[in-house]
Amino acid sequence: MGDDNLKKESDMEGDLQRSLSLRLNRRGDRSNQNPAKDFEVGFFSSGRVPQDYPMKIVWKKGFVRLVLVAGILWMLLILLALLFHIWSCQTSVSFLSAMCNKDSKVYNMLGNMGLVSKPHRCPIPLSNDPDKIVIPTRRTPNEILKNLSYVMEDEVPHSEAQSSPLFGGHPSWKQREESFKLKSNMKVHCGFIQGGGAEMNRVDIKYVKKCKFVVASGIFDGYDLPHQPSNISLRSKELFCFLMVVDEVSLKFMRENGTVKEDGAGGKWVGIWRLVLLKHPPYDEPRRNGKVPKILTHRLFPQAQYSIWIDGKMELIVDPLLILERYLWRGRHTFAIAQHKHHRSIYEEADSNKRRKRYARPLIDLHIKIYYYEGMKPWSSNKKTNSDVPEGAIIIREHTAINNLFSCLWFNEVHLFTPRDQLSFGYVAYRLGDAFKFFMFPNCEYNSLFVLHPHTREHSSPIEWVKQLDELKKGNLRESRGGLGLFTPYPGDLDSVVLPNVTRTSKAG
Repeated sequence: MGDDNLKKESDMEGDLQRSLSLRLNRRGDRSNQNPAKDFEVGFFSSGRVPQDYPMKIVWKKGFVRLVLVAGILWMLLILLALLFHIWSCQTSVSFLSAMCNKDSKVYNMLGNMGLVSKPHRCPIPLSNDPDKIVIPTRRTPNEILKNLSYVMEDEVPHSEAQSSPLFGGHPSWKQREESFKLKSNMKVHCGFIQGGGAEMNRVDIKYVKKCKFVVASGIFDGYDLPHQPSNISLRSKELFCFLMVVDEVSLKFMRENGTVKEDGAGGKWVGIWRLVLLKHPPYDEPRRNGKVPKILTHRLFPQAQYSIWIDGKMELIVDPLLILERYLWRGRHTFAIAQHKHHRSIYEEADSNKRRKRYARPLIDLHIKIYYYEGMKPWSSNKKTNSDVPEGAIIIREHTAINNLFSCLWFNEVHLFTPRDQLSFGYVAYRLGDAFKFFMFPNCEYNSLFVLHPHTREHSSPIEWVKQLDELKKGNLRESRGGLGLFTPYPGDLDSVVLPNVTRTSKAG
């Protein structure tokens, strides 16, 4: 009996060992089929590590690194795409600029991020149909000033060693003062002194004689390429002359970078723009040369009754006939200009010009010292005008006698002092008083008239960086044909002038 029990126990132990061995063998097969699982178990236990474990770790680490590198490259591609979008929106290359959709979600996103500036625009109460606009048949009468003539020969002072006449002449301080006193008949300096430069070709003189309605622009020293206006009605195309005034440097630049066509009469065209060449630039500074067609439009195109000036970097997107109706005829105005976006006082504008290095800082100070000495107060809400500082990129005017006089006197200030015409505008308007009436419209409407394009290159000259007057003499930087009023003894004690403190109302500059 005992032997039987021992035999049974022995058989049971053998069965148990065979069962356990079978289970271990099966587990070993499963471990071979799924070594990773076996490793995971063994990682936390004392199981054996598979021989291919180091290779698997390398692959896992390589995969993680690949994902990280791919993510970084993807972010860099997105950043490059954004930077390219910003650059294409600012470049002067027409093909790339056309790729930039400024109404796109991407552009709006960039604007919200502060990477691109979005101009403040507001709707303009324009008429709906250019064909229905009634053009006035009668010109605005000249009430105070009846006859305006111009000084054509330069009277060089005996103390002035000037070898040739200046384009703006040598007006004395007395002549300047008399020019602000309104009379029925007046004769003033107004550029275009004989032998002073800025001569037009005969073919252009003949062409502009037929122009009574003018859209004028100008490009000097190759800083821009002409931008074709859009939304121009057939009526306006037949009514207006689109005249682009250029110098020889810009004409050469356009021929090399665009399409300049020549008609049978010798006229040069870029799209709708008729190019008007001014030979022998009258000034050393391209900025000052650009003031000739901008301010003296009535001298260049004497037959014009109405003109709209736009800067060369602007693309007109509103029909010019709608502009005349909105800004002149509807309110019975004869002169319209936009208000400056940031500044209302010429003293704040002067401070901004100095910070932005737009001209020699001591000469800007001298310029506005003369104005302050002569009674020009900082702008305040007590003044009759919305602002003393315009946005000079657009000027809309009827060529009346008083408007022509204003343009002459405005240009004389630019000729005598600094080329910063926004400083001179308010001063001349102040001197003429109520005789010169103008409409200064909101800056947001100005932004709705145009698309602003960047210059092909940034303008800079050594005189803009001058901090002390001695630097002008040492570096021989003084202009030889402009700004002579800043170096002619002034008949007043400017040393006693203390300029008003400027409160910066904006971050401009």
